[in-house]
This record gives sequence, structure tokens and C-alpha cells, in this order.
Amino acid sequence: MTGQFESKVALVTGGNSGIGQAIALAFAKEGAKVVVAGLPVPGGEKTIAMIEEQGGEAHFVPMDVSQATEVKAMVAACITEYGRLDYAVNNAGIGGTFFIPTAEYEEEVWDRVIDVNLKGVWLCMKYEIPEMLKHGRGAIVNMSSITGLKGGPLLSGVAYYASKHGVIGLTKAAANEYAARGLRINAVCPAVIETPMMERELARNKRVTARIVAMHPVGRLGRPEEVAAATLWLCSEGASFVTGHAYPVDGGMLI
Repeated sequence: MTGQFESKVALVTGGNSGIGQAIALAFAKEGAKVVVAGLPVPGGEKTIAMIEEQGGEAHFVPMDVSQATEVKAMVAACITEYGRLDYAVNNAGIGGTFFIPTAEYEEEVWDRVIDVNLKGVWLCMKYEIPEMLKHGRGAIVNMSSITGLKGGPLLSGVAYYASKHGVIGLTKAAANEYAARGLRINAVCPAVIETPMMERELARNKRVTARIVAMHPVGRLGRPEEVAAATLWLCSEGASFVTGHAYPVDGGMLI
């Protein structure tokens, strides 16, 4: 640990489990004060307890990223608690319905996935960016997916593919708009990661687990900590010349 984010403030949505929790813990280990936002509440409170147990400082905001008033309140809470915002990781997302073809996909599920995974990222940036501009620098990482870079089998469902492609488009547009004003905005694109959401889906469809593992040339699924490491690098000074990038963390899947 280098303490590279000492005295800085990081906001992580969807920090109540999986990748988001790993990112929140990693920021705290490097000295940042962390605002964890998302649902459900018990998961968020657990993340805060884990950070405090390792000697870090964190604050939890229960909220739904698809609701503008709650996103605005989340950013306001961050400023009230810590006085600034240096880094934001817009990670909150849902899977929708897996293994369902496009023509059979339910409209209600489509709307909810797009609201959370795509609109939610835009809403977060809408309120995060003005705070970062106040001190002329900042870094945002949006959570896309390997499904934002390619088509593929039914594993993730059409709404998930569409939302994650959209996140990359949002990231590139915003990165271009704010690069000259000191903000760097990138996306991370994980392949299949061992998260509670993915574990639930694979448990329901055990016959495809071996096939999914085989899609990764490294021969295994990814770990949340590996995505966290890439995310923190994109926020660090080591990535000071990197913006508008969709960064795969994919075990070689795109080879």
C-alpha cells in the first residue's frame, strides 16, 4: 500500500457487494475517505464496517441511482461529510434477465436495466462533474463490461448488452467534453467476475459454467479485487494521460 489517495475523497456506487465493495475497500486501504452508496442497506453497512475495521474512514448513503433526486442527494451528502469529491466510480448495476432472446425479453425488465445501468451512470456524472470542476481536477470510472465491447451468447441478456455499450458511449462523450478542464473519465470492462450476482446465475445454470470459464484463456473467472486494482490505477497519477478509454479486465477473452 502506498497511501496514494491520502486526504482524497472517493465515491463508489453499488459498493454494498462484489466489485463495488472491493473497490471501496481498495480506496480505503490507499488512504481515501470513501462514500459508499447503494442498496440494499445491510450490504452497504457491512462495507462501511469492513473499511472501519481496517482503520479507514467511510460513510454510507442508501440510494437508487436511477432516481435523480437520490443521486443529487448522494453527491450533496458526500460534500457535506467530507467537503470535496476527487474520484467517483459509477459501479451500481443489475443483470436483468439472463438467457432470454431479444424477441422474448420483457419490456419492464428492459426499462429497469437501462434505468439503472445506463441512466444511472449519466445521472451520477451529471452531479459528480460540477463538484470536481470546482477544484479543476478529478477522475471518474464508469463500470461497463466486456459485453459493452462485443456481442455474444445469451448469458447476459439484450438489455445488459445494450446498457453496457451505452456506458462506453457516455464515457467517451464526457471524457472528450471535460478533458481540457482537468477531468479524466474512463470505463472498466470486466469479463465474468466471481460476484454474488454471477454466482447466483451460474448456480441456476450449472451446465454452462464450464463453457463460460473456457471463454477466458487464463482458465478461470476474474476476482473483484482484480477489477478494483484496474479501477484504482485509472484514478491514479499513473494514468494521468489516460482518458476516454474502455479498459478490459477480461482474462484474455477479447484475444
